[in-house]
Amino acid sequence: MVAGAQEFPARRGWRAIERLVYFIFFPALIINVLASASFETVPWAMVLALIGSQVALAVLGLFAKRADDGPRKGSIIQSNVRWNTFVGLSIASALFGEPGLALMAIAVAALTPTANVISVLALTHFARDDGKAKPHVVMDMVRNPLIIGCVIGIALNLLGVAPSGIAEKTLDILGQATLALGLLVVGAAVDLQAFRRAGHTTLTWSAVRLLGFPLVALAAGLLLDLAPDSLAIIMIAAATPTASSGYILARQLGGDATLSANLVAVQTVFSVLSMPAIYALYLLTQS
Repeated sequence: MVAGAQEFPARRGWRAIERLVYFIFFPALIINVLASASFETVPWAMVLALIGSQVALAVLGLFAKRADDGPRKGSIIQSNVRWNTFVGLSIASALFGEPGLALMAIAVAALTPTANVISVLALTHFARDDGKAKPHVVMDMVRNPLIIGCVIGIALNLLGVAPSGIAEKTLDILGQATLALGLLVVGAAVDLQAFRRAGHTTLTWSAVRLLGFPLVALAAGLLLDLAPDSLAIIMIAAATPTASSGYILARQLGGDATLSANLVAVQTVFSVLSMPAIYALYLLTQS
């Protein structure tokens, strides 16, 4: 039997697709959307509500019980602040089309740098001292392809040189591939064996992340009197499960990689139920 015939694509193939989406397709989508967005009408209150909610969830993670001190606490805080951009962009596009994509791209520009800074600081601070050099937070951000895409897209917009012709069409094709492949990658990354390992800590903090983040974002949005479309976008972004990249970062920076994997898997599956409920709550606020 040919090796890997029972697993198509093979696990290595999924990892390659994930890297392709993360390093090429996803940045292309962000560049294309941000380069043509109208920053004169950027809902800065939406940005404030998102980052404020993100920081609030990070602070909440600090109150994890004493038994979760150390690497586990770093992984909990990271889980609380990271979000799945693939899911967020796909849902925003499906529900609100191009305007929704533009708003979600702004959410990416706001949440991604904040999530990286908080995650790196939390993981390294609570990691056991193994004598290794601590990573440089700024350099970690500089190398992040999503942040690079945000910077390029905003720069092109401010310079008034938005992509056109072949360049725009190419970015558009790559961006469309993101929405489809991104969701496939999310599903392929779920480790169903993690449910056997999931204990009280995983279930508790998964519930906090899936319900707490969007509820705090909703409260912040209502307090700041956000427009309905902006409020919908922050709730969609906040309701997505934590990002699968959190497992890799936890493994590299001394966090509890097993707990991170469990949090990713449980949240990804349970978000199938929690996200529609959160969106229904948003609709109730608009009725």
